[in-house]
Amino acid sequence: MVGSVRFDGVRFVAYPQDHEPIHLHGFYAETEVIFDLRIATGEVALAHRSDAIRPGAAKRSDVKHVLNVAAAHFVLLVELWEQAHA
Repeated sequence: MVGSVRFDGVRFVAYPQDHEPIHLHGFYAETEVIFDLRIATGEVALAHRSDAIRPGAAKRSDVKHVLNVAAAHFVLLVELWEQAHA
């Protein structure tokens, strides 16, 4: 089952069929940001993939907003991933 939560206008989605590393999709305005949740360091980092930001010409401020909100809710987003993959 797809898991999702919303914080500060950003919808975060964990897809159960997605692979590791632990990552989520953040949707804000017209932007999708795919980011990794690095458990060992407690960091949120933009995923290393060519489609990590959609569209490619997304506003930087929107991307930063998604990443900042994700960092602020790190623990809850890890739980969301774990629930989607249980």
